[in-house]
Amino acid sequence: MAAASRNRARDKYSVLLPTYNERENLPLIVWLLVRSFQESGSNFEIIVIDDGSPDGTREVAEQLEKIYGSDKILLRPRAKKLGLGTAYIHGMQHASGNFIIIMDADLSHHPKFIPEFIRKQKEGNFDIVSGTRYKGNGGVYGWDLKRKIISRGANFVTQVLLRPGASDLTGSFRLYRKEVLQKLMEKCVSKGYVFQMEMIVRARQLGYTIGEVPISFVDRVYGESKLGGNEIVSFLKGLLTLFATT
Repeated sequence: MAAASRNRARDKYSVLLPTYNERENLPLIVWLLVRSFQESGSNFEIIVIDDGSPDGTREVAEQLEKIYGSDKILLRPRAKKLGLGTAYIHGMQHASGNFIIIMDADLSHHPKFIPEFIRKQKEGNFDIVSGTRYKGNGGVYGWDLKRKIISRGANFVTQVLLRPGASDLTGSFRLYRKEVLQKLMEKCVSKGYVFQMEMIVRARQLGYTIGEVPISFVDRVYGESKLGGNEIVSFLKGLLTLFATT
């Protein structure tokens, strides 16, 4: 028991924040993250992976690094947009934590849920804790009816075809053991919105345990949503590929 307590005391959480044109959102999400971790007493670092944002996101991140210290805010930019999966791989290479938290930088995911993720992980010794919009008091705010139907429909079809053992497949607010995320990244081949879904499906295949925490998802505060017709077509293609190969 004492050894387990010592290990938990040494736990460190590395938040990976991929950004593209998030100049307005980044200072607020970082402030909320810092406050959440400090209040819960958890050791943390925030890794900002900016993909050459033309709106000055990188310059804002540099200022945040000065304000909070380079031990807490690590700016690890890339020259251009190279996709979410490679952003996580890039961020993990610089992560010193034994747990990785992935989330959106656009304020869709509130850091207030992170202590619940951490509690849930310890409670069940889970390999992954996933935020869910479709269980308990979870929900979605700020979406029109069309987008809610698309999201619910995508999740329903995925549940029927893949039986993944988790209620929210397309969400991107999760906590992973670092070594588990590394292993999953080696296995995953999908791009775009299918990527998050494949991570859970592969996790089930590999026998990893998944806990869930109900979350409120709020549509992005500043900037434009990146979901369009092309993404929906890509999602359906990727879903069928996963169905055929898993």
